[in-house]
Amino acid sequence: MKLDDIKRCAVVGAGAMGAQIAEVLSRTGHYEVRLVDVDEDVVNRGLESIDKGLERFFVAKGKITAEEKKAIMERITGGTSLEQATADVDFAIEAIPEILGLKRETFERLDASAPADTVLASNTSTLNITEIGAATNRPDKVVGMHFFNPVAVMKLVEVVKGAMTSEETVEVTKALAARLGKEPVVCRDTSYGFLANRAYEALREEALQIVWEKVASPEDVDKSLKLGYNLPLGPLELGDRLGSWKRRAEMERDRMAALGPEKGRIHPLIRVMVRAGYFGGPGQKGIYDFWKEVLSKW
Repeated sequence: MKLDDIKRCAVVGAGAMGAQIAEVLSRTGHYEVRLVDVDEDVVNRGLESIDKGLERFFVAKGKITAEEKKAIMERITGGTSLEQATADVDFAIEAIPEILGLKRETFERLDASAPADTVLASNTSTLNITEIGAATNRPDKVVGMHFFNPVAVMKLVEVVKGAMTSEETVEVTKALAARLGKEPVVCRDTSYGFLANRAYEALREEALQIVWEKVASPEDVDKSLKLGYNLPLGPLELGDRLGSWKRRAEMERDRMAALGPEKGRIHPLIRVMVRAGYFGGPGQKGIYDFWKEVLSKW
């Protein structure tokens, strides 16, 4: 498959990442996009978030016209049937929760419903592409395509090659990422966390350890890293914003399977926070609140 063979795309999962991926695909003007999720309310919220984001960040700032925004939205259709959404697509991107069993089940369904030459990509940030591809009869066409949040702004896309992924699949995925205005990098799926997240992991773990030892507050740890290394956000406030703490706890089993008990085990501070209900994420308490309300007095 070549880049110009791609006319129709599906995005499976209409949450924050899926909706943003659907938006950037449609914004190129090249693709008809199907956004699908098991929950109709999630689909509708995804479409609404795309509409509002285009209005706020593009129309209001004069980057596109109202007519262009309308055309972008018209190229995206929402639905709850994976089979209908993917029956004639050329490229499908999965953006569902980071649960290996769920992803394998979804790829098995994609394999059964999508045309034989369709590329099946996963937006996973950590999970093994070879294992996901093994759930299909086309592992050569299964690839990682990891976008970073916010998708409209972040340039990086990690293209992840499983053991059976063909070079043709890697090349067309790189070409698609470039057409979306992204900078693709390629890595093998033997690296848990791939490239950016694997390197960032050490920084975040050490930041957690500093707070766990009560050397400094989360705020001061983040401040030192932002001012010392020109980071836009510190790793701890980023975890609070994204709800990383609960998600990391939920991923511990998969991490330990991939990395072993020593490297795969989550930091004890995360374990204590999650047990106490400090998950992070919109409207939720995170490590900043845990420090003020619990750890600093413990």
